[in-house]
Amino acid sequence: MITGAAALSTLMTSQAQASQASPAASPRTFLELKTWRLHNSDESQSKRVSDYLEAGLFPALTRAGAKPVAALGNLIGPDGPYLTTIVQYASLGAMQDVLTKLGTDDAHEKASQKLSAGPGMPFVTIESSLLHSLAILPEPVLPADAATRPPRIFELRVYQNQSMIAMQKKAGMFNGGEIAIFQRLGMKPVFIGESVIGPRMPNITYMLSFDNLDGREKLWQQFGSDPGWKTLSAPAELKDPQIVANIGNTILRPLPFSPLR
Repeated sequence: MITGAAALSTLMTSQAQASQASPAASPRTFLELKTWRLHNSDESQSKRVSDYLEAGLFPALTRAGAKPVAALGNLIGPDGPYLTTIVQYASLGAMQDVLTKLGTDDAHEKASQKLSAGPGMPFVTIESSLLHSLAILPEPVLPADAATRPPRIFELRVYQNQSMIAMQKKAGMFNGGEIAIFQRLGMKPVFIGESVIGPRMPNITYMLSFDNLDGREKLWQQFGSDPGWKTLSAPAELKDPQIVANIGNTILRPLPFSPLR
């Protein structure tokens, strides 16, 4: 059995070799998705964690060289309430450097102490996944007009695959046309990546954005009948029963300070 540490070590080696072999290629980055599980109580967990993210963790990550991408709250999906954060790292080595710097950041330490100083627990638990972006979207797409329009909604989709080979086939579909169809229809992909560490592996996780729920419904209907999608998904070996074992789907909305809006 390949352990998470072994997989991570292998991935670091392959990433370094790929970088040396094709320095002109757009580098694939790494995304850490965290789910901050909360409960409704007098502990004010949602506010405490949100304040910590805005004033403590996100500024500290930026100082350390990471790129906070999003802070989102659940709108539709099971096991709420919870918050989801997305942070981008240029490489696994850069991620290690950031974690080291966080340990010596006095301002972040004070924010952590404040988070823990309130009554009871500041949160229930934290779940974390690490994604390696696909070549078609090597880094998240952040809006340039966030300050001049209403916040969007975001659909987080997890495609669990039957095997590593099935995951590679699905990744080939995304790289080979599926993301382009999303973009052409106006479904606005934010990121997509293969899961390196986390639950329900192997899987591919991606995010789309929409102006509202009605717009989402209409665009998915258009996608299902799109000629380009029908052609791409026509081969028998690329049908969902062959490469997508299960689909997880949640709808999120941005917190006021989220870079992604």
